[in-house]
Amino acid sequence: MPMSETVEMLQAILGTIDEGIHVVDASGITIFYNHVAASLDGLTQEEVLGKPLLDVFPSLDQQTSTLLRVIENGQPILNQPQTYTNWRGVRVETINTTLPVRVGKRLVGAVEVAKDIRKLRELSERLIDLQAQIAKPKRTKQSEADGLIYHFEDIITGSEPMHKLIERGKRAARTSSPVLVYGETGTGKELFVQSIHQASGRSGRPFIAQNCAALPASLLESILFGTTKGSFTGADDRPGLFELANGGTLFLDELNSMPLELQAKLLRVLQDGHIRRIGSERSVQVDVRVIAAVNEPPLESVKKGAMRADLFYRLNVVSLELPPLRERREDIDLLAGHFIEKYNRRFGMQVQGIDTAVQKRFHSYGWPGNVRELEHVIEAAMNMVDGTIIAAEHIPAHLWERTSLDSHKEGMEQIALPLPPQEDGAWKLPEVLRKTESVLIEKAMSSTGGNILQAAKLLGIPRQTLQYKLANLGGLRH
Repeated sequence: MPMSETVEMLQAILGTIDEGIHVVDASGITIFYNHVAASLDGLTQEEVLGKPLLDVFPSLDQQTSTLLRVIENGQPILNQPQTYTNWRGVRVETINTTLPVRVGKRLVGAVEVAKDIRKLRELSERLIDLQAQIAKPKRTKQSEADGLIYHFEDIITGSEPMHKLIERGKRAARTSSPVLVYGETGTGKELFVQSIHQASGRSGRPFIAQNCAALPASLLESILFGTTKGSFTGADDRPGLFELANGGTLFLDELNSMPLELQAKLLRVLQDGHIRRIGSERSVQVDVRVIAAVNEPPLESVKKGAMRADLFYRLNVVSLELPPLRERREDIDLLAGHFIEKYNRRFGMQVQGIDTAVQKRFHSYGWPGNVRELEHVIEAAMNMVDGTIIAAEHIPAHLWERTSLDSHKEGMEQIALPLPPQEDGAWKLPEVLRKTESVLIEKAMSSTGGNILQAAKLLGIPRQTLQYKLANLGGLRH
């Protein structure tokens, strides 16, 4: 392929990428600039291509431009926040990764990949402002009644293990030690964490929650620790969540999603109680109780490298593991009744309960989404019901399908596979395998009422494969 066609193909490929790409040569003149970068900067490609970088972006200089810094020192810059004003006066805010471009050993330019974070930062800063406003006054009884904060009395359970867990949580509330909570998605981790805060001596102080998986690393760091004016171009003096939570509790959800380098900074705060805003040389002492939550076994996160071992040991002073709903089935009826009452009030309805068939389905279902899924199922049913009882036709279809397959699997697990008669004191493996396959297929077809598609799902094989095997077994049908 001729060189010109190769260059054109490369430009076409880079032009289709949905992130801003800006390439300059060793002199700082733009040689490639895709339409996404132009959209981020509020410019056209023609206004940038072939021009010196600082002519187009006059608010930058040799030090604040990541592209020019990489050309100067030859070192990559990863995930660097950058805020600047283009020559039309449009404020631009991105997270950039900038890499040197070399031909052999010679530095010939730099390439920058930019992600737009303007909207994300605006939303995050609004969140911080709201957190600051909420943190100032003590929560009123009305705000608590609206469900903005929970107590241990709000945890609905008839499960003995849950009652023991609540007692452990109440004992933990008497201290300021870090707490590590593990529970699958939807088990009610934040409800439990809020209850610890409310039962503690910090109940009149701020409770602030942050999901660590919701934001990119550089933005999460500035939100946690705050920023100082000038720490990066356009940054303002802004407190972080640690300062806003001073005297209270900071809940960090999905901690295992936090980047390891940020986990190291969190560990230092836990050890000495001091934070430093990004760009500041001054440390500020804070009194914050940190409660963290993970949605997979903590030691598994450590083993996978998603959580620092030293941070795990520091947080694991108090460890609480919330059981999934499938392990506390005695709570299903209690919770279903609670959610029916909740949505009766919200929707102005008078639903009295669920019928026997639905109750049986609820108790045989695996509830992968736990309590949250049960609430959503009740809410969905309340949108469909006409009378006072939730019946089978009001329940989402996926619940019946999953329940049906789950019950079939339970039946399959109880199969006693008969061995064929021994020949010469030994079993012939081909005969054993043939007999086993025949028994499993027969059981699958029987338990699914002859539905080949469901039987194939149960056996973990394609429908066509099952049809072929049925034909070889003499057209077995039930």
